Amino acid sequence: MTASTSASPRNPAPTPTIVHVGLGERAYDIVIGHDVLAELGARIAALRPGARTAIVTDQSVAKHWLEPAEAALAAAGVATTRIVTGEGEAVKSYAGLEQVSEALIAAKIERNDLVIALGGGVIGDLTGFAASIVRRGVDFVQVPTTLLAQVDSSVGGKTGINSPHGKNLLGAFHQPVLVIADTQVLDTLSPRQFRAGYAEVVKYGVLGDAKFFAWLEANRAEIVNGGAAREHAIAESCRAKAAIVARDERETGDRALLNLGHTFGHALEAATGFSDRLFHGEGVSIGMVLASELSAELGMIPASDAARVAKHLADSGLPTRLQEIAGFSQEGLADADALMALMAQDKKVKRGRLTFILLKALGQAVIVNDVQPQLVRDFLARKLKA
Repeated sequence: MTASTSASPRNPAPTPTIVHVGLGERAYDIVIGHDVLAELGARIAALRPGARTAIVTDQSVAKHWLEPAEAALAAAGVATTRIVTGEGEAVKSYAGLEQVSEALIAAKIERNDLVIALGGGVIGDLTGFAASIVRRGVDFVQVPTTLLAQVDSSVGGKTGINSPHGKNLLGAFHQPVLVIADTQVLDTLSPRQFRAGYAEVVKYGVLGDAKFFAWLEANRAEIVNGGAAREHAIAESCRAKAAIVARDERETGDRALLNLGHTFGHALEAATGFSDRLFHGEGVSIGMVLASELSAELGMIPASDAARVAKHLADSGLPTRLQEIAGFSQEGLADADALMALMAQDKKVKRGRLTFILLKALGQAVIVNDVQPQLVRDFLARKLKA
């Protein structure tokens, strides 16, 4: 893992990588680098002089990073309040939204103040949604502490909570005003959490950049071990997402490409009760393989390309088959009709028809609106028996 380095005239801190998200008056920067959390206060003070803040985080992240975040704010004279929630997808609920929203109101966070989401994708989604509705909209800062959040959920302004009917069915587009992605914080992740985030990194190569995918195949070990390749992988992922978001902020076109693997993956998450039986990135991994294999069955790509995607994900320690999900035989997982019913609740359904993100080449995803449901159902039935 990356060793901590102290800034000095002889050993200056590396210059952070800045990725700009170009959205006109809603534009913002993603600051990527080792120990950039220490710059949180200074960057907020420069961005919003005089603003008060509230940090929303969960119990696990609080143990490692709440005090350093508070110290960075205090050093810059930025006042803050802490709001600590429970952990896991269960927090992305009506109850979790109520807790955070009421706490922000109680902290007297005003419309010219800032809310800080310090955590993974769950905290980012929940906090962003709460910020979007408290006082009809308060700006917020993303400080993602997982690889998945750094390369995906913290960028682009999608916020929300889950419904018993499906994942992220309640929410709003609410862009952050700043993202601080400290690569150092990833060293506290479990190997499983890191792998789950890596699935989203792989997604960017599979959907839009074959050369990046090949680079990942060659550099995966250094990414895992925390070398310079890790920061490059995060920056390239953020650049890819920023470019798509800038073209299509509210997902009326190209942004849907970012959902590669998610139509299948979200259904699998729902089937497992949004529990730690299946992390989001693990669902995306299986979903990407299914999307690649469905693309091959439809004659859109060679079977060898689908196999290449599956091999890299499997070599990375990620699940690639339905049967690898914990409790696979439980109700809802080994049933193609049940999975189809869950996919029918997906946000990408239009007039009752499923939208799939498939591949016309490795590194070139396309939006497909006319895949017959029976074909998908039969495909899933075969995969469940494989």
